[in-house]
Amino acid sequence: MDINTLRSVATVLVAVAFFAVCWWAFSPSRRKQFDEAAQLPFADEPKAQGEDASPSSADETKK
Repeated sequence: MDINTLRSVATVLVAVAFFAVCWWAFSPSRRKQFDEAAQLPFADEPKAQGEDASPSSADETKK
């Protein structure tokens, strides 16, 4: 086996892996999972004033 043949096979395998990852990441069936994961950093944020937000510990110390 020639080194150039090995390089060609490696290039094809890497290209197939790249397209497989792209297909997995941009698949419409995964959109809901990725949207939920994108909101995880904001899960512990307090709610807006118009919503039923419980008073924070800073508000309780003022009373």
